[in-house]
Formats: sequence, C-alpha cells, structure tokens
Amino acid sequence: MRLPPGPRHSAAWSTWQWLRAPYPYLDRLSKELGETFTMRLLAFDLVFFSNPEDVKEVFLDNGETLEAGRFNSTLAPLLGDRSVLMVDGRAHRRKRKLLLPPFHGERMQVYGRTMLDVTDEAIDSFRHGEPFSFHEPMQDITLRVIVRTVFGFEGARLEEMVQSTKRLLELGTWPPLLLPFLQVDLGRLNHYGRFRRAVAENDALLYAEIRRRRRDGTRGPDILSLLLDARDEDGEPMSDEELRDELVTLLVAGHETSATGLTWAMRWLLDAPEPLADLRAELDALGPDPTPEAIAKCELLDATVREALRLVPVIPIVGRVLAKDQRVGGWDLKEGTVVVCSIYLAHRRPEAFPDPERFDPRRFFGKKLSAHEFFPFGGGVRRCIGMAFALYEMKMVLARIVTRCELALEGRRPVGMVRRSITITPSDGLRVVLQKRRPFLRARLAS
Repeated sequence: MRLPPGPRHSAAWSTWQWLRAPYPYLDRLSKELGETFTMRLLAFDLVFFSNPEDVKEVFLDNGETLEAGRFNSTLAPLLGDRSVLMVDGRAHRRKRKLLLPPFHGERMQVYGRTMLDVTDEAIDSFRHGEPFSFHEPMQDITLRVIVRTVFGFEGARLEEMVQSTKRLLELGTWPPLLLPFLQVDLGRLNHYGRFRRAVAENDALLYAEIRRRRRDGTRGPDILSLLLDARDEDGEPMSDEELRDELVTLLVAGHETSATGLTWAMRWLLDAPEPLADLRAELDALGPDPTPEAIAKCELLDATVREALRLVPVIPIVGRVLAKDQRVGGWDLKEGTVVVCSIYLAHRRPEAFPDPERFDPRRFFGKKLSAHEFFPFGGGVRRCIGMAFALYEMKMVLARIVTRCELALEGRRPVGMVRRSITITPSDGLRVVLQKRRPFLRARLAS
C-alpha cells in the first residue's frame, strides 16, 4: 500500500501553507500533482480527491467504514464529543433523525421574518461614507438570528449570549487551535487555556437555559423547544450534555459559515456591476415588503448564493478516516488514513464549471449538477443538517442588503483570503463603504 504523490517540501512547510493560505496552496498542489494527491502535515497526512467519481465513492459510504467523527475530533474542545459531527454509524443516524425536523417546512418562513428584521436593524446602523469591515455586521446578524431562532432568547438574555459567543469565537477561530498538540490547557497563560474558560462561561448560560426549560416546561417556536421534546426510536430524549453539544454546533457552525458566505457573495457582487444590477431589479420587482417565501423563490438570488459558495467555499474540505484497509479512488489505503474531498478543487473543475474563476450566477440557471460536483455543505449521510436553514438565511440577508444599500469596495488593496479556524474569509473582513441607504418602505409607510 502507498499514498498518492505529495509535494517534496517538508511537512512543517505544508502545515504552514495549509494554515496560512489553503486555497492558493491547493491550486499549486493540484497543478503539480493532479486531482489526487497527498498533503503531508505535522499531525497527519491528508489524501485529497476532487474527481466527481471519487467524491461519489466517499459519499456513498454509510459511515461504517469512512468515519467523519474521527476526522472532526480536533473540534471537540469547542463542540464537545457528543455532537452530531463527532459520532458515526448508528449514533450519527439517531442524532440526524432528532435534529432534522426543525430545519424544514413552514418553520423556514417563521425564521425568515426574524432574519429580515435582524438585517434591517443592522443596516440602519451602517454609517455613510465610513469604511467598515462587512464581515463584522454579517457575523452579528447571523449570530443574533441563531440565538433568536435556535434558543428563543430575547432582550437581556439575547445580549448576554451574543456577547459571550463573540468572546468565545474570538479565541476559538485562531487557526493553530486545529493542531492537537497545541490543545494544552495552561490556564490564562496560553491561548488554549483562555479559550477553555470562554467555553465554560458560554456553557453555563446554555445549561441554565436547558434546566429552566425542563423545569418550567416553557416552549416556543425556537429549535431548542423542538429538541427538548424530541424522542428517538426508543422513546429516549437527548440528555442535557447532548443538547449542549448540538446547540453549540448549531451556534458556531451556523453563525460563522453563513456570515462568511454572505461576505464572499458581496465581495463578488461589488466587482460585478451587471449581475448586481440584475439582482437588485429582480428583488425590487417583489414590491416594498416581500414575504420570506417570495424572496426565497427568486431565481437569480438563489443562483448568486450558490455561485458565491462555489467560487470560494466557506470550508475547504470534508473528511473521513478509514476504519479499515480499503480501496478509495483507485488507491489501496491503510486503516487510519485520512481521506478528504476538496470542495474548492471540485468547484473549480472546468468540466463542470466552464471558465471556473469567473463569477457568473447564471451558470446555475437550468443546470442540474450532481451532489459530487457541487457540495458546499458536504455530502452523503454527513451532509450538513443546517443546509436548508443556511441557504434560506443567506437569501434573506443578501436580499435586504442589496435592496437597501449601495456599497462600494474601499479599494485600498486587492481582497485576499484569511483562515479563521475551519473557515476562509476575505482579508480585512472585506472593507466597504456605504454610499447610499434606502429606507425600509414598510416602516416608512406605516409611519
């Protein structure tokens, strides 16, 4: 057994490049080595696949042989070891059945109104003519949406959770924390120690809310209420510890990834006047106060979101660990080998996406792509359970930004890429300037 070819430079250099500039590094490796290669890191090797047939082979596994939980284990200090991301096989299937119902159906429309309202509040705070990081208000919007729709928090409790989560993520998105040998708690003397204390403070808020809801029987339209009442096929509820891990997973994954996806979408739109004008016209045609359902059905809006997720995926890879010796993508690999499907490289294949480096939302019009060519949310039995929620939220927020704001790139220097833990964001958070802001017509007409 042998691994696919890899670069000649050291594992230390590969690790530095992977943490510092993952997408340019992937471009370089794929050009030198082809679509299947090995990236040698300090902690482990990664075997990369991006050909749709190889991706399909990985995604068809039911989780018994190719284990995603083991691959995601570096996130356990934040998400816990009971999260749906951390388990495989029967345990994973049980959790998916418990977690999926809140993310589908008519509930999306209820959540949609919250998404629009939170976005309007953020837009009203933008200052004319003063450059700001677009990523920051997107983070605030998506965080507040999650805290309101997942936990049902309002008022003082909402603000407390928002501020606690911001402190936690400021520490948790430091890329070196992904390396297991740096996950050593030295108290307040090191970054990981400070991070662990921020986790404990955030956990205290979550456990207090879970206990209060169980004691009082309080329920609402939020996701926590549904999860408290959810029962598996044996009639068993989730424990407090399970609920904590799933809530943190939803909080962190749903907040950071959506904010980053929105920031990339705006980055490409601000460099493409014609698609931006067409999108604004599509949304303006809906009238002054469109319903979330009407916004969600906009074809160009949907295509714009998908094209942004294609061109620069928020997360570079999805991974599995072999539970036994197995042949994958034509290679005989040993038990314990880490196999990854590169979202970025798959989305840049000209066979599926002609002129792949060009931002062109209309490429998605009338185009049926396989789940092995376009998979920004992963695939197979491990596809992100929050995919429908994330796409819906991105459409609601982007619709409001496009119709109410005229923004421009600050223009000081080219927009690059920066790693924030597992996500890839625009450099400097995408510096923009508000040139004009439209009032929200519904509020104006009501007054």
